Order: sequence, then C-alpha cells, then structure tokens
Amino acid sequence: MMYTKELIFNEFKDVTKKDQSKKKETYTHRIAYLSALKEDMIKVPRNFSNISIKPDQLQNLIDDWSAPNPRDATYMRVFGMTYAEKKQQEELEYFVYENGEKKEVRKSKQDA
Repeated sequence: MMYTKELIFNEFKDVTKKDQSKKKETYTHRIAYLSALKEDMIKVPRNFSNISIKPDQLQNLIDDWSAPNPRDATYMRVFGMTYAEKKQQEELEYFVYENGEKKEVRKSKQDA
C-alpha cells in the first residue's frame, strides 16, 4: 500500500479524535500512530517513496507529542524557546504601544 500525504493526514486526524474523545485530552493514540508509521517507514520504505518525511523527522514528532506540553516541546526544538516566550518576542518585535493603543509596526522585507 502506497502512502500519500493526504492519507497520513487523514489517519492522524482520526487518531486525534480518539485522543480528544475523553474528558481530558491525551496523546497516546497519536504517539502510537507515529511510532507505527516510523516502524513501517523503516521496514517497507518503498511504500513511502513519494513522501518527503524521514524516520528521524518522525522521531522528532514522537518526542514532541510525548512531552507534557507538545506545543512547547515543538517550539523549544525549533526556536529554542517556549510558545509563550516566542509570542512575547513577536509581540515586542511587531507591535508598539502609543498612548495605550497597540499599533502594528512590522518591519518591511527591505529593512530586514
């Protein structure tokens, strides 16, 4: 069976619904799905020949979803700071407060 990006996204949505169906959201189904997908990629790579993601990239996702706060884990891996810290940095970079009003001052691409 050849995997497509759309198939992987749809399967991930299904396991996400399973994780969210309980009173408290868990990540166990998503972690299990990503782990099984990684094993399949290693065992039968020809089924994933048209997918650009690699097993080591899947391991990053597994690690992120295994963390207590997956969003913070992802931001920490990518940006080296938590989600809240990144949003605060963007707030300082793109907005200025004048007379109590928030005004956007995004830097143009020519200035960067």
